[in-house]
Amino acid sequence: MYINITASETGNNKGSSGALVNYLEKENDLKNGKNSVPDYENWFNGARNDIRRQEVRVKIDNNIAKLGSDDSKFFLINISPSQKELEHLFKQYGESGVKEKLKELAVNIMDEYAKNFKRPGIITNNDLLWFGKVENYRYYKHTDKEVKNGTKQNGDRKEGQQMHVQVIVSRKDLSNKVKLSPQNTSKGRNEQHSAKLGQFNRSAFKQSGEEVFDNLFKFDRGLKDKFIYANVMKNGTPEQKTQMQMISELSTDISRDIRIDSLSKGISDGLFSNVSDMMTIAKDAGIGLLEILMEPTYEPQHTDSVEEAEKRRRKKLQQSQGLSR
Repeated sequence: MYINITASETGNNKGSSGALVNYLEKENDLKNGKNSVPDYENWFNGARNDIRRQEVRVKIDNNIAKLGSDDSKFFLINISPSQKELEHLFKQYGESGVKEKLKELAVNIMDEYAKNFKRPGIITNNDLLWFGKVENYRYYKHTDKEVKNGTKQNGDRKEGQQMHVQVIVSRKDLSNKVKLSPQNTSKGRNEQHSAKLGQFNRSAFKQSGEEVFDNLFKFDRGLKDKFIYANVMKNGTPEQKTQMQMISELSTDISRDIRIDSLSKGISDGLFSNVSDMMTIAKDAGIGLLEILMEPTYEPQHTDSVEEAEKRRRKKLQQSQGLSR
């Protein structure tokens, strides 16, 4: 799941939203040629599915009370399921049902966006002024390597399932009274100061969006496909990366999902100073990490002999003891 918050596809969110709204109407505007899209795709939010571009622009542009000329007026949220996630949706709901499910996903993710600010009265998507637009395709740009090497042309459609959602959300809440900026990631001088500023945790928001997808659509996501894993492997300390890599090699059958999730969150939060500490704390919490490491992994493609299973058990035990030193 790819979730990103930017100023605007058009590079400016300090003036009118008109340019961005028109840009996101590009599929509706393509009536002929190789990229023709026959059906008009309305905008939507948590209450309606029949919103036109004029209403989007007017409401966003008028919801700017007490914002200066240099203040951001709106933000663009890109909600893009992966190829694997889209395949799961198409298999479950068929081509005609996926679009509505992506709208449902966006509504739930905007609930998480609202809660992330931790501001009184800002609880669900209904407290925000926002509009979503489902897009069916992605297109090659002049910056893509395929265009640069001549294998594709600027404007060509990208291959595979590319359906995604773009959301324009106002800087101000629905009442036009409260400023809400996902750009404010500083913790402030103290908890009260942060609450007043409306601190926004982007990592928590991205992770919550992933969890919304998994819970909503019963998607079984392996640890290596989770945001928490990617974030630690990219931004974590060497010790955190070692710990995360260690538990990522464990079997992940359903009975262990909660235990693995608990460990991965502890690693992400810096709870364990080293692998040995992780294993000790996990044991105290009732998570038999050493026992898990010693258990044979079920591999359906072949049947192990008793000797082979014992060899693999001993190997895992040796690895766990080496890591714990």
